[in-house]
This record gives sequence, structure tokens and C-alpha cells, in this order.
Amino acid sequence: MKFKLFSTVAMAAALTVCAGAAAQAEPSAGQAGAPSAVLAQEDDASGDVSSFAAPQLGAWGFDATGMDKAAKPGDSFYDFANGVWFRTAVMPADRTRFGSFDQLGDRTTGQVRTLIEADVAAHPKLDTNQGKIAAAWTAYMDEARLEKLDAAPLQPDLARIRAIKTKAGMAAFMGQAQFRGGSSVFRAGVQADAKDPDHYAVYTSTAGLGLPDRDYYLAAPFAEKKTAYRAYVAKMLGMIGWAEPEKRADEIVAFETKVAEASWTRAQSRDRDKTYNPMAPAELAKMAPGFEWAAFYDAMGLGKTDRVVVTTNTAFPKIAQIYADTPLDTLKAWEAFHVVDQTAPLLSKRFADAQFDFRSRELQGQKEQRPRWKRGVGTVNGMLGEAVGQEYVAKFFPPESKVKMDALVKELRVALRHRIENLTWMSPETKAKAVAKLDRFGVKIGYPDKWRDYSALKLDPTDAVGNARRAGEFEWNYRKNRLGKTVDHSEWGMTPQTVNAQYSSTSNDITFPAAILQPPFFDPNADMAVNYGAIGGVIGHEMTHGFDDQGRKSDGHGALVDWWQPQDAEKFKVQAARFGAQYDSYEVAPGVHVKGAQTMGENIADLGGLLVALDAYHASLHGQPAPVIDGFTGDQRVFLGWAQVWREKATLDAAKDLAVRDVHSPARFRIDGPMRNVDAWYDAWGVKEGDKLYLKPEDRVRIW
Repeated sequence: MKFKLFSTVAMAAALTVCAGAAAQAEPSAGQAGAPSAVLAQEDDASGDVSSFAAPQLGAWGFDATGMDKAAKPGDSFYDFANGVWFRTAVMPADRTRFGSFDQLGDRTTGQVRTLIEADVAAHPKLDTNQGKIAAAWTAYMDEARLEKLDAAPLQPDLARIRAIKTKAGMAAFMGQAQFRGGSSVFRAGVQADAKDPDHYAVYTSTAGLGLPDRDYYLAAPFAEKKTAYRAYVAKMLGMIGWAEPEKRADEIVAFETKVAEASWTRAQSRDRDKTYNPMAPAELAKMAPGFEWAAFYDAMGLGKTDRVVVTTNTAFPKIAQIYADTPLDTLKAWEAFHVVDQTAPLLSKRFADAQFDFRSRELQGQKEQRPRWKRGVGTVNGMLGEAVGQEYVAKFFPPESKVKMDALVKELRVALRHRIENLTWMSPETKAKAVAKLDRFGVKIGYPDKWRDYSALKLDPTDAVGNARRAGEFEWNYRKNRLGKTVDHSEWGMTPQTVNAQYSSTSNDITFPAAILQPPFFDPNADMAVNYGAIGGVIGHEMTHGFDDQGRKSDGHGALVDWWQPQDAEKFKVQAARFGAQYDSYEVAPGVHVKGAQTMGENIADLGGLLVALDAYHASLHGQPAPVIDGFTGDQRVFLGWAQVWREKATLDAAKDLAVRDVHSPARFRIDGPMRNVDAWYDAWGVKEGDKLYLKPEDRVRIW
């Protein structure tokens, strides 16, 4: 049975969803034999987000006014829990998707704005964190200066490109482009070594695409987007006075199409075993001749590196050959385009608008540019994330939230341990190692214990582009200089003002920034069943990532090593494949399906998170019956809490985009997908054979 998310009739609304930062979806009329579904919405609305300014939650923490009680839970729990909200909530015109994550994100953005503007008003010294925040903001918000400068800030980079005489010179430019603006066919970075997680390694991967994913070049549903991209490339080259922009645009798109053909799919790129290929730089040069690796690494300050970890290895020689076969003039035009494309938001209105028209309006269906102040907050966060975060925590994060979250995490850990110990398909040997890994989980809540030092970063209140270049170089030097040092596992990969959560396989820890610890995810005044379904589900989700199809490959110390008994690994793979097949059947738009292999880790984490949250809620009752509130049982409220977190709507273009490049499934399937595999959901809502989401007990996937 196929499950569809697009509508075949005219609809007033449409929605699509993804994880963490979220995705999107659109409502549909529903079809015989399939649950009602819709992924995207084409609303008319201004950029005003007042209708999303704060969640209007009921007395017990759930927005019951958003439910569609006429919908059958067993046909689409998404529609049942969120149907009225989906049909009536107006998506802001400056959004391509909007739901609980984005709603909270906008509130957090507004909070951060007040902090930044207070720093500006205080006229702090430029060498302080507050002074740097004020400088970054002032430079970005000075539209009059940007209009006067127009393309002038681009000229140094364009002059460097024009001066390139050899392919070695181009490889060197590509090395620096990764932190100074521009692009490269290969990308290098410094991160914890997957097999030696206490030490850093240089990782190198393929890159080079200007469109969001290889599918945009190769798949029929995106043919129109590829054509629009070619026109955009020509327009941007014309705006900077590059010679023969139309001809060069054709060459650039042809070049990137070849790179796309050689690139691995996102599903292939998720495989942590196949993407760990350590070698000496000389071995890499022999494996992938045609690219000047020494010039590339030297330009990045990595010339003395004696070992690199190559990721998508079989693509390297193909892309190196494509590079070697491409005329230097084409590569120079390609680099010039990417420099202006990436720098456009920091330039005059004609550049910023041109980029918005293609990247946001054409590719995503966004109707209006986000207000400049919101873009300014994003710019400052990108340069000085922890400096802003330190102020955010001091003003907006109550200490008691950290204490309560710590207690919840402990409860969820106990629940997951109990599930592992009681698995019927896993051997005692593997169980013992799984429990040992769980016991070693680190937990980061709210904010880091040690804040980043930004003293070496120099920012200028009159130089928006220069600030971006210096911030990029500052960040790269910070990462590069970690080589040879012991990994600091206390370091955070997210800022406190980020509405998201994270599991790190090399540190074997989970992170919950301060900003996500707010309603509707975490509300100390809400019914605890709702909290267990919401933040409890998120906690369980991140914990389960340690045991998803890729996370399970690392041990309790974070090392990429096979600690499974062979028969247990095979049983896991069988269940994961069955789960992936379910998601492969979910259709986002005509010809565009969810990719079960690509989204596997998130889908397993969703299922595990929901199960663990439900178990933790049951344990919290200490044998007492759960209260009934507004006619809903405790278990029902847990499921509603999970569904409220994932309610979202989006444009159809954004839904299609995320389906091909996101590792998260659309929101509808983050609700309906895991629930139809949970026995307690059938019991709680009386779901029976004949309901569209019904699965026979033997067809339900049981992993953790």
C-alpha cells in the first residue's frame, strides 16, 4: 500500500515535516487504501508571524483546538492530532516550512535580537564579545553602506580568480575558498577520528554542487529547477561583468552535472564503514590523480599532514578526472559564480534579491524575503554563536530547567536500559556491551561548561563581507589548530540558542541546548504525559541514535568498532530493512518518495524515542493508574505530546527538496510512521484491521 503526502485536488493548505530544524508537508484529500496526507501549503500571508508568536496550549499542555476529531486516529494520527491546526494556521510568507520547531525558533530569534540591540546601544569596546556582536550586527544592518559599495567587496576575490594561471593555482584557491568564500570540488575538515575518537584527524570529502543535491541534476522531477539554475548562474555572472555569462553558465551546469553523476547518494554517504578510508596524502594523490592535492592542502595550512581520512572514496578519482578534463577558464567562471552566490546576502539589494529569487523563491517556494533583522540575527549567531549564547543563557534560561531535564534524562536512560535488557532477539553478549555503552552516555544540557574565546576574531562595524571572511578564517584556524591535540569531549557542536538536539557518535553523548527546553517541547506546568511524549520523546530519540543503523557501529568510548555478535547484527539489519521499506512507500509529491535508506537513522530514533518515552512515563506512575484528562488517558496524551512536536506545514517545493536531501522524514511520517509500529498505540486508540495505518502484529518492526 502506497502512502502519499501530496494532494491531487486543489487544497487550501499543504504541509511537510523534517527533524530537528524540521521539514515540511502538504495535506491531501486522502485516497482509498492510504491515509490522508498532505505535505505543503501555498498560503497568502505577510511576513508577520504573530499567529505563531507563542503556542496556544491548553491547560494540560496540548493544543486540543488544533485536533480534527472527525479524523480516525488509525487512518492518520497526524490529521487527528493536528488536522484543524494544519488547515487554519497561516504559514508566514517568509517561510517555506513552519511548525513547532520553527515557531519556537522565531521566538528565540526575537529574544536574541533584544540581546544584540542592547549590546549595540551600550557602545561597548570593539575588543569585547559585546563589541564584536555589535560590530557584526551594525555592519550587516547598514543597508545604505552596502548599497553604496555594491559589488566592490567582491573585487579582491574576483581579481584573485582572474589571476589564476594553472590548475595548481585553482586547487589552492579551492582550499582557501572553504573558509573565505567560494567553492571546491573537494572539502577538507578536522574532526574526531572515528576509530580513535580521542584524537583529531583530517577528513576529506567530495563537494562541488551548486544545487542542493545530485538528484537536482539527474532526476526528472527537478528538471525545471536545473533549467532555472542555469539562468541564475548566467544572471550572477552578468551582474559581476564576467565575460560570456551565457556560455559560461552552460559550461558550469554541464561541469556540475558530471560531478553529480560521480557523487555518492546521501544514503551511500551515511555508511560509516564505507566512508572511513585512512591513507597518506601521497596515496590519495595516486588514487585520484588529476587534482593538485599538495596545493590544496598547503593553502589550508595542512601541508604537513601525514594522514587523511577519505570518505566517499570511489568518487574521488572520477571527480579528480572531471576536474583535470575541465578547461581552466570554465573552472574560473565556476569559482567566480560561487563566490558571488555565497556572498550575495552581504552585498547590495540587487545581489541579495537575485539570490533570494532563486535559492528561496524558485527552489523552496518562499514568497517573501525574511525581515532583515532576522537575517541579521542569523549572521551574528553564525560568527559569534557562543558569545551570543552566553548572554542568552543568562537572561532566558532558568536554572531549574537544567535540573528538571537532568532528572528526565536519567529516567529515559533507565527506560532504555530496561528495553535493551529485555530484548528477545539479542544475545546476552551483545546486550552487555549495549548496556555498557548506554552507561557511558554523556549528557550536555543547556549550555557548555566552558565558553569559546573570540579574542582573536577581529570584526569591523563597516565591513560586512570582511567580517564574514575573517570569521570563516577564525573558525577554520580554531579547528585546524586542534590537530595533534587530545579531543575535548566537553566541547559543544550546537549553540545554546539552537532549537534542536544532537547525538555525537565519537563522544557518545547527547546534547539539549537551552532553546529547545521551552513549550511545546518542555513545559514544567504541563501534564507530565505530554512532556514525556514531547521532550521525553526527543531525549529518547537522541539516545536511540547511539543504537541506530550507524550509531550502533561505535562503542561506549565512541570508537568505530564492531562490538556486535554476528547473528545479532544480521537480525538488526533484517528489521531495519523492513522499516526502510515502509518509508520507501511514503510519497511526498508525484514521483518523489521518502528514501528509507537515507532517513533510516532518524526513523529508528523516532521509533525508539517514542517507545522509551512511553516506558518512562509508565515508570513515573509508580504503579498508580494514570489520570484521565479531558477524556484522554495517560497513554493517549503521550502520543498527542509527540504529535504536537511534529506538526508542521510547508511549500510543496520545500517538501520535495527535503525529501531528496534531508536525513529526516517529513513530519507526517514522523508521527504516523513510528506509531503504526507501536503496540500500545493500537491499544490506546482502538486501531483495528481496516484502518489505513494498521499493520498486522507480525508486520510491525521491533528493534529497540
